[in-house]
Amino acid sequence: MIRKLLTLCVLSATLAATSAYSQDNALVVSTWGGSFRDLIDENIGKEFTKQTGVPVKYVTGGTIDRLNKAKLASKPESDITFTTSHVGWLYVNSDLFEQLDNSKIPNASRLVDRAKISPYHIGSWAYVYSIGYRADLLPPSVKFESWNDLWNPALKGKISAPDFDPSHLIAVSAMLSGADAKSWEKGQDKLKALKPNFKAFYTNDANAQQLIATGETPVEVILSMNAYHMVSQGVPIKVVMPKEGAVLGVDTMAIMKGSTKTDLAHKFLNIALSPEVQSKIVASKKASPVVDNATVSAEDAKLPGVFTTKAQWDTQTIVIDNKLRAEKTAEWRKWFTENIMN
Repeated sequence: MIRKLLTLCVLSATLAATSAYSQDNALVVSTWGGSFRDLIDENIGKEFTKQTGVPVKYVTGGTIDRLNKAKLASKPESDITFTTSHVGWLYVNSDLFEQLDNSKIPNASRLVDRAKISPYHIGSWAYVYSIGYRADLLPPSVKFESWNDLWNPALKGKISAPDFDPSHLIAVSAMLSGADAKSWEKGQDKLKALKPNFKAFYTNDANAQQLIATGETPVEVILSMNAYHMVSQGVPIKVVMPKEGAVLGVDTMAIMKGSTKTDLAHKFLNIALSPEVQSKIVASKKASPVVDNATVSAEDAKLPGVFTTKAQWDTQTIVIDNKLRAEKTAEWRKWFTENIMN
């Protein structure tokens, strides 16, 4: 009996030590929470652990919150960071990202042009912000063929849009005014004219989904991946590809400067860009693959915002320069809050 107890004690101690060792040697990934954390874990993290035996640990938070935390830290909290393409430039400008060694990321040779963001961060998947609407809650006469259709007086008090990133509507309003994001001031009057049609401004993905799912705002400037997730849950949302195109978004991944696991981090990025993993991400989340050799089903390829050809990337996207977007984010948000939300 004593021998059995000793054996059990030794086994328990060994398991505890192994668990602590695994956690200490885990690759740490910083990302958003919720479905995006799950996207990374289910499609990339598990495959990485399968191939390397190294566990993956996640730290989560908002886009800007994580940036600010990284700026204040004496050493990086994570080895890899997922963020948007333009906010990634704010990390680069603060010298927080390691320059990537593409020889260790052979799958990066298949990146589409729009996913080649910088020598420090590259695309992981893409999506669009476009018009999503509930046809069951709107008059049959309401159509969405152009971004201009948001200004329809019949939509008074029916639209929601993100409060954390007004760049989509700022760029669209400028474009509809004959300008572009660089000369965004020329679209200010156009955007102010949309103010009566707003009902709410959402603060995160969960809030966005709630507003359109309940019908409180039957029209939304929406993230395509969120819209397709809700469609899979039975919410009858239609996503539009306006004739002007939809606003392109590219989420990116990078290696934090100061990471002690840069070789493993490069391996993680390479796995993320493998055609097998990219194909799984498209199938599960209806994102656009960022490599040109992923497999996309015919059904998914028909979805607005899922790009499978160079022509689609070139003609169906409204592209806001990432550096400009990073530089103007705070100014645009301040103006939008003062002139549209208040």
